[in-house]
Amino acid sequence: MRLVDELLEDEQLLDTVYEAQGERHPQSRVAVGCKRLRKYWLRLLLLKHIRNWSYDVLEREVRANLVYRAFTGSG
Repeated sequence: MRLVDELLEDEQLLDTVYEAQGERHPQSRVAVGCKRLRKYWLRLLLLKHIRNWSYDVLEREVRANLVYRAFTGSG
């Protein structure tokens, strides 16, 4: 997770993901406009896919685990 954490500090990468998502779903730019929210949602989605969790499991694990909360920036 440390490597992923370091990669996600790259502003150019975040901007590229934001632009790509906006092309696919134009409302995404409105819903996740500020950079802090972009980082948060991207980290949540990465954690979900890395761990192969459902959204329910993701929510439960992030609420219960301080490491995951620190990684996502939600705690």
